[in-house]
Amino acid sequence: MEVAISVITIFMILGAIYAIHARDILSAVIAGGIVGYSLVICFLLLQAPDLAIVQIVVETITLIIMVAVVLDSSRVEAYSRFDRRAWITAGTAVVILLVLFWFLRAASSHLAPFGESSLRMADAYINGAVERTGSVNLVTGVVFDFRGYDTLGEATVLVTAVLGVLTILRINGKKKLT
Repeated sequence: MEVAISVITIFMILGAIYAIHARDILSAVIAGGIVGYSLVICFLLLQAPDLAIVQIVVETITLIIMVAVVLDSSRVEAYSRFDRRAWITAGTAVVILLVLFWFLRAASSHLAPFGESSLRMADAYINGAVERTGSVNLVTGVVFDFRGYDTLGEATVLVTAVLGVLTILRINGKKKLT
C-alpha cells in the first residue's frame, strides 16, 4: 500500500507542477482535477471512504464549473490545429488516467467486504452505542453522537460547494440576460 500511495503522490506532484506551468488554462484545470482525484484514491487506500466521498463530490463539482467557465470565457481556440505536441500531451493524459484507474481498482479491492468491520473501534461502536447515545438506530447514533463534529465538517464542505455552484450559475445566468 505504501508503494501505491508513493506512486500516486508522485502523480499528484507532477499534476500540480504541470498545472502551474501549463500554457493552456484548460490543461491546467484538468491537471488540477488529476490531483484531486488522486487524493480520492489515497483516501480509499487509507480506508477513509467518507473522506473519499466528500472529496469526489467537491472535486467533480469544482472541475465541472472550472471547465465550463474556461470553455465559456475563451472565444478563440488556443491552437488552430492539433499538432504533434498536442497528440503527445493527450496520449500522456490517457496513460496517466489508465494508471490512476488501475490504482483505484487496487485500492477498492483492499477495502473490507460490505458489512464486515475491519477496525478495532467497530466493536466498541456496535456493542455499546445504544446505551451511550440513546438512539436505536446505530448509524444515526454513531454519526451524530460519536462523530458529530466530523459530520458537521463534511456537511459544511458539501453545502459550501453547492452554494458556490449556485452562485456561479446565477452570475453566469445574469450575464446572459443583460
